[in-house]
Amino acid sequence: MTSTNLNTFAGLSLILDRVSEQRDVGDWVSAKAGSADARYLLLDAAGDAYLHRHDEALRWLNAAERERLLPDASWSLLGIADGQPHFMLLLDERHDHATLESALGARRMGLREAGLQLAADEAGLFAYAKGLAHWQRETRFCARCGSPLQLVSSGHRAQCTNPACGRLHFPRTDAAIIVIVEYEGACLLGRQAGWPPGRYSTLAGFIEPGEALEDAVRREVAEESGVIVGDVHYHSSQPWPMPASLMVGFTASAISPAIRLRDGELEDARWFTPQQIVDGLADGSLSAPTRLSVSYQLLSHWLRERAGLDLESLIEQAH
Repeated sequence: MTSTNLNTFAGLSLILDRVSEQRDVGDWVSAKAGSADARYLLLDAAGDAYLHRHDEALRWLNAAERERLLPDASWSLLGIADGQPHFMLLLDERHDHATLESALGARRMGLREAGLQLAADEAGLFAYAKGLAHWQRETRFCARCGSPLQLVSSGHRAQCTNPACGRLHFPRTDAAIIVIVEYEGACLLGRQAGWPPGRYSTLAGFIEPGEALEDAVRREVAEESGVIVGDVHYHSSQPWPMPASLMVGFTASAISPAIRLRDGELEDARWFTPQQIVDGLADGSLSAPTRLSVSYQLLSHWLRERAGLDLESLIEQAH
């Protein structure tokens, strides 16, 4: 499988058909689950995946391995890619991970680390599975009546077992904005107290009820930095299942450069010109956002548009 996309974890639609219309067709799903070309992505209770021990690739199980090693593990349909049905296999505390790792020649790895090592399509599938698994683990009881829930629709819905209720629960994704703000040739970056020295990134925050995305950009930037934002433009989005977010990226323009930090929001926020970013990366006083995040792409886009600079090259030269 191959895919090209801007943000890590994005672009799955290029290689995966989620076949949502087939999730409730029990015979069809069961046939796919037992077929010789079925592939199973293995996740432990923490949401870490199994990778090949000496290769930067997911250790997929086939149907025979699944039946032999993990016949009681819960599985969910992910979709069809390259003509093959793909499933998630979710483990719990009953399973012996050391034995499985030995039997499969595998190692476990979290999404933050694996996202920068796996091929784009496998990173996207891992993110998809992790988000679905998190929702399944966290959604155990009906929010209306408190009765236990039962997974249905090949793992993509949870139904209340109380006949008097029967409410369906759907996977939840929490939308968040992330934005690079510009003012007269400089961009606004902030840092949190717990970050490594020199790490600055674009500002971000969650959407509130009844709030448009553009309004969330303006509110979050004002709350975190005191900067007042005017124009807001969409850039791109990124699934971020750590545990259950969708990052919606924007570019924006500030009305004035005044920064007024609030207690508990950011440790620091500054305006950086392209040259200050170049100099900071070169002397080690500035650390760019991780390549895993859409924040990296927002900064990369801004540097390219405003100064014809390539962020990747600047980081490589600094090292």
